[in-house]
Amino acid sequence: MRRVIIIGATSGIGLALAKLFVREGDRLGVTGRRCHLLDDLQKEFPSQVVTECFDVMGNENIAHLESLIKKLEGLDLLIYNSGYGEVSDTLDWKIDRQTTLTNVTGFVEIVNYTFNYFVKQGTGQIAATSSIAAVRENSQAPAYGASKAYMSMYMAGLYLKARNTAKRDSKISIAITDVQPGFVNTKMAKGKGRFWEASVEKAAWQIFKAIQKKRRKVYITRRWVLIAWLLKWMPHFIIKRFA
Repeated sequence: MRRVIIIGATSGIGLALAKLFVREGDRLGVTGRRCHLLDDLQKEFPSQVVTECFDVMGNENIAHLESLIKKLEGLDLLIYNSGYGEVSDTLDWKIDRQTTLTNVTGFVEIVNYTFNYFVKQGTGQIAATSSIAAVRENSQAPAYGASKAYMSMYMAGLYLKARNTAKRDSKISIAITDVQPGFVNTKMAKGKGRFWEASVEKAAWQIFKAIQKKRRKVYITRRWVLIAWLLKWMPHFIIKRFA
């Protein structure tokens, strides 16, 4: 039985993941802004789920995280699934600010704390839901793509840091999993021209399996590895044309 915290579990992928871990027999700490949805999940699984209702854009992230760890009597796996993104045709500062506070500031504060917690503990795993948008720039939502690129680059750095830490002390083992979904049928899926759109259930199951296997990076669904490769190597003049 693992002790798992999911940051952002009131709906969509986060909620579906929570139910998969519950079925596995794990104990869960779940967070989100919509308190009544967290309460509903806790009532459905009263012996396995504890909650903390808060917004990662706030100033008490670590206090809430520590409260959950105390309720669970420890922590083995943290999943940062909280995210925000909107199309910003006019480069709206409110959209860019909320995107940055959620996908960058809240993310790095919570993941930084958790990594150091696992170093002291000697073991643990961190997974974060980034996006295929991390691969290349786009004009529809510049802050969203940039924030997801930050997440993925930070997770890549943590992977190397975890390996270096293990080399210095063989008793320490920390797994890092960067999840980069393509289009998933949630409220986060916006804009025109969506394709290969996965159901929430399919996406959550593939993420769950990737976490179980402690994969370093995974594209959801798996076919999106092709799109990631194409975007990475696509000449800039083509990107400019379709941006």
